[in-house]
Amino acid sequence: MPADKGDRSLRRKPAATTRSSPAAELAPSKRRTLQFELASASPATQRCDVLVVGVFTDEALTSAGKQIDRASDGRLSALVERGDLGSDPGSSVMVFDLPGVAAPRVMLVSLGSRQQFREQAFFKALRSTATLLAGSKTQDAAITLADLDVPGRSLEWRLQHAARILADGGYRFAAPKKQTNGTNQGARHVTLLIAGQSAPALEAAVTRGWAIADGIALTRALGNLPGNVCTPAYLAETAQEMGKEFSFEVDVLEREDMRSLGMGSALSVGRASAQPCKFIVMRYEGGKDGDQPIVLVGKGVTFDTGGVSLKPGDDLDMMKYDMCGAASVMGAMRIAASLGLPINLVGIVGAVENMPGGDASRPGDVVTSMSGQTIEILNTDAEGRLVLCDALTYAERFEPACVIDIATLTGACVIALGAQTSGLFANDETLANELFECGRESDDRAWKLPMGEEYQVQLKSNFADMSNLGGRPAGAVTAACFLSRFTKAYKWAHLDIAGTASVGGDAKGSTGRPVPLLSEFLLKRSAAAVAQ
Repeated sequence: MPADKGDRSLRRKPAATTRSSPAAELAPSKRRTLQFELASASPATQRCDVLVVGVFTDEALTSAGKQIDRASDGRLSALVERGDLGSDPGSSVMVFDLPGVAAPRVMLVSLGSRQQFREQAFFKALRSTATLLAGSKTQDAAITLADLDVPGRSLEWRLQHAARILADGGYRFAAPKKQTNGTNQGARHVTLLIAGQSAPALEAAVTRGWAIADGIALTRALGNLPGNVCTPAYLAETAQEMGKEFSFEVDVLEREDMRSLGMGSALSVGRASAQPCKFIVMRYEGGKDGDQPIVLVGKGVTFDTGGVSLKPGDDLDMMKYDMCGAASVMGAMRIAASLGLPINLVGIVGAVENMPGGDASRPGDVVTSMSGQTIEILNTDAEGRLVLCDALTYAERFEPACVIDIATLTGACVIALGAQTSGLFANDETLANELFECGRESDDRAWKLPMGEEYQVQLKSNFADMSNLGGRPAGAVTAACFLSRFTKAYKWAHLDIAGTASVGGDAKGSTGRPVPLLSEFLLKRSAAAVAQ
């Protein structure tokens, strides 16, 4: 990896902190217990609490279904013909005590039409299975879905995504509350049944899926922690613990270090908070010496009140998720390190808390970024870009192959794309297309949005080089245009995950996105590195 050109004397350990909340004892490292194995046994003879079998709704049974049907003297085909199973992929029905079948429960999962069966139906069937298993009292499950033929997709691909989705479906946040039900729910052991024999490449695919789910679990756990626990210092400590676990280097810059580097923009966001700003740099060196690193930059606003431009009270609790970009960088770093990927990877997190107070930034203030460019702050609630711009400038010193920033940046992106798709912006078409395809491969989709020069005029300021707000029109675009002014030295992409990083309502929680997309990107870059 190219040498860091910055002042190495600025490395510091996080300042000591005192926590009084019981929630402070939550440990993101204690996240998952699900175990996988591969087996080639007949589905009918597999001993387990529940056997999962996919069913097409418009033609003959799958291979596994046929074996079950023969063993049960046609009971399975009779059940399917009655139409009890819905036609939508992911619909399911539980069947008990089929004669000739070792498993006491057989879960039939709809795959939809055989002619239309593609990746989306495969993912839906897996997610439905994961949800049902996570909510059941079964401990041991055998699943035949990975052995289905998905056009254009290898068995390795199917096993990787099956392991990832099934493991992620079992995620549970250890909330700090009195437990009223001590019963452990959800499968603890999953056997992925395949027709042929296991092989090292297939085992490796399952391991990849498990590792990706582990990185997603870390991302979700950090996002779900309350803001009084997951502070900038907590993120710094988590990074350092992970660095020790996997033997990669972690630097934590304190406020005075950031000030010495000229990070006036990032510091302006956290000025009024009692929680000191932290600038976290993680360096995983799995590639060759001299290989340019991939740099991931995460927005780490651990709670966002909006500052002086105070947000309305509705759903203000959701602002603890404003650090999900940082959490996704940490999840991606964990995946790369646990799999030993043959790449060099740098993770940068600007961790701050945006609070009102006597020392808070005001609308109309002008700050100087690390790049030397000045910024007029028109709205203190457009704060994420103020943190990211200094982090993007810092990234230059690593002479990166590319830089990807991840941020819950704009409500405008939620209006444009909803909760289904992340916004994708880039100054390099090849990088944009690569990320778009990785989103499709992992079912963690992003959609490319424009970022033309004609939008830059909206950032004009009479008192500084630019303003931090471009007005209501094209808000997600102008936010990306702002960031683009700090990325001229390298290939860069920006993922706006404001709509995809978390969900509200009864299902409130972090989703772990876009870690599946990022992991797919890192795996593909790793494969390319090996092929060179």
